[in-house]
Amino acid sequence: MKYTFTFIAILVAQIVFGQGKQVSSTENSAFSIASTKNIEAEIDAIFNQAYPANSPGATVLIAKDDAIIYRKAFGMANLELKVQMKPESVFQLASITKQFTSVAILILMEQGKLTLQDPLSKYIADYPLGNEITIHHLLNHTSGIKDYTRIPELRAKTRLDISPEEMISNFKNLPLEFNPNEKHEYSNSGYFLLGYIIEKLSSMSYEDFIQKNIFDKLDMKNSYYANTYKIIPNRANGYQFYEGNYENAEYMSATIPYAAGSLMSTIDDMFLWHKAIHKNILISEKSKQMAFTNHTLTNGKHSDYGYGWFINEIAGVTTIEHPGGINGFSASGIYLPDTNIYVIVLSNLDDGKGPETSNIKAVSILLGKPIKDNISVILSESKLKQWVGAYQFEDVVRFIIYDKNVLYSMREGGRSIKLEPLSDNEFRFENSLATYKFSSKKGKKQVLYADRIKRSIGVETDKKPITEKGVITLEQEILVKYVGVYELQPSFQIEIEMQGDRLFAKTTGQPSIELFAETENSFFTKEIDALVVFNLDVNGIVKSLSFSQGGNKMEGKKIR
Repeated sequence: MKYTFTFIAILVAQIVFGQGKQVSSTENSAFSIASTKNIEAEIDAIFNQAYPANSPGATVLIAKDDAIIYRKAFGMANLELKVQMKPESVFQLASITKQFTSVAILILMEQGKLTLQDPLSKYIADYPLGNEITIHHLLNHTSGIKDYTRIPELRAKTRLDISPEEMISNFKNLPLEFNPNEKHEYSNSGYFLLGYIIEKLSSMSYEDFIQKNIFDKLDMKNSYYANTYKIIPNRANGYQFYEGNYENAEYMSATIPYAAGSLMSTIDDMFLWHKAIHKNILISEKSKQMAFTNHTLTNGKHSDYGYGWFINEIAGVTTIEHPGGINGFSASGIYLPDTNIYVIVLSNLDDGKGPETSNIKAVSILLGKPIKDNISVILSESKLKQWVGAYQFEDVVRFIIYDKNVLYSMREGGRSIKLEPLSDNEFRFENSLATYKFSSKKGKKQVLYADRIKRSIGVETDKKPITEKGVITLEQEILVKYVGVYELQPSFQIEIEMQGDRLFAKTTGQPSIELFAETENSFFTKEIDALVVFNLDVNGIVKSLSFSQGGNKMEGKKIR
């Protein structure tokens, strides 16, 4: 998840110009509009393509200077009942919840109940290294605490109602991934801890605090702490995309995302939220600016994150934003402070992509700098192959691979992503705005990776990708004995299956991934940096498998 609340498998309305303040084509801002009808049509096209009429859908609201200028719904709210989406539909906000958690902390700060430099140990006395981790670090994702959504053992607990204390115990004693403020690494654990701190200081549940101090105060009548039992008018059903088909989203207890991703809302209520932040209704201008600050790390680099908001840019214009993704839902909210444009997109589809790219495209149209999709550049095999190789970036190696007249990029331990040529030396990632620009310097190839505000340079290296690990061929009679179902946790299993003469692994609710043998009982994957080892008894009978990824190891007993 790119900065979203999603459990990652261990194997892996009519435009309303004229209502409220009318936007003039001569307005002195970056939002000057030559033809509102053309802009409306262009934005319609983006979301009609992303959310066709008979698919899960989305709602979109655009505001300029606190006036709604676009408010529409696309696709379906419920596929089984054939209910069309409408602007009033209610969605889970996923990680946009973090904005509310951040503001709740700032409210408590302004009440004198905490400071941002308070150590975590003040609230959880026995938290390891709690004297070094501050509330600032939790808000800014610079604590070094491991993200609990990346702990494989918790995959089996997502359906359970878990207390904050119990959830915290699952990651509390894990070693830090880095020293506080040394790096920025998105961690839902930090925001889970912030929710717990809110409860301790307010003597209220997180749900009640948000309801009383934000939802009620702003008259956000269609916003909620997620609840599957409560009847919520206009609730959109959540869907996921699995092996080419839409499915009802897998259930997750709201106690799992908690203060990191548990809230629900509508585009209209999110507009009320935006106005409250913009007009300093809940917190002061000073506190807001702290939340919108691109904070600095120990090494002097920027984190590109404030408190509950990412700091980014579109077409050179600063944006304050956040995406979100959770079982069945995804979201994207973008605010341009210099022009006071706000765009919020809520969707009932969790397909791994989310509405962020569509939102960025819509904003680029509003800025008069549309992003072109259809760029047909055809390059010869030799021009493509000239960039093949490994490139060492500051903290990762990225491999450029050629296959059937197409270049792919593969982050070390990650999946390969198709690259679309923009010119002889510039390529865009498929379904993304990120680009590579290749060049040569002092006889070595290098590449500039650009993803909006993020820039990094990779220099040619001789490191080999995991896909080039030694693969051995095993006889089918060896492979077939590994076929079966292995239980790693209650309700979480790995199924090993044969497809022809190849072996595949499939985890609960996830697509199959091919396994490649490096020894007779040890296999790796080419899509993620993971290892599967089959354990045999003295008679050569398979009794279990061991799964290892990212320093975590689990054993699964063969149950059939």
